[in-house]
Amino acid sequence: MKKRFQGRVWKFGDHIDTDVITPGKYENLPLEELCRHCLEPIKAAFAHTLKDNDVLVAGVNFGCGSAREIAPRALKKLKIGAVVAKSFSRTFFRNAIAIGLPVLISPQAFEACHEGDRVMIDLAHSRLKNMTTKKAVPVDPIPKDIYGILLSGGLFASLRKKRRLKPKARSRSAAVPMGTQSKRIQRQGGRG
Repeated sequence: MKKRFQGRVWKFGDHIDTDVITPGKYENLPLEELCRHCLEPIKAAFAHTLKDNDVLVAGVNFGCGSAREIAPRALKKLKIGAVVAKSFSRTFFRNAIAIGLPVLISPQAFEACHEGDRVMIDLAHSRLKNMTTKKAVPVDPIPKDIYGILLSGGLFASLRKKRRLKPKARSRSAAVPMGTQSKRIQRQGGRG
């Protein structure tokens, strides 16, 4: 994940649900093909004219609807730089963070950015600047733990990274009561 990038703004309104982000009639297609239909009911050419690091700017409750993780996964596969909205559905927000798709909350971004504007996003400092108008746009700070998950590429990648950093548990031998088949049992850390 890039900590800082620039992209073009794509604007969407309020209550954009996951069935619009990834239309249900295409849900059984492989992810590559499904991505070609992202947001098709609203902007038919969206997936075909999108460029890497472009930014979705939306109103309230972005990602409402079903809890399918495929919607944020498809946006990430399309190489969306971030989704900036006034608010998100809780499930979409959690799913996006879990797969490493940056989501920023900004009540002002929808009014401050217009379709086609160039914006710069600095995730490390939770900043958004409209490069077209040269104005900074306030965004809610990204909590340190969520930033760490995004930086790692998602929740599972973050957990794998943390696991690699922990010292490995040493194997211990435990005596076995007399009369059992084996004299010793190998245990991994902990009791029992």
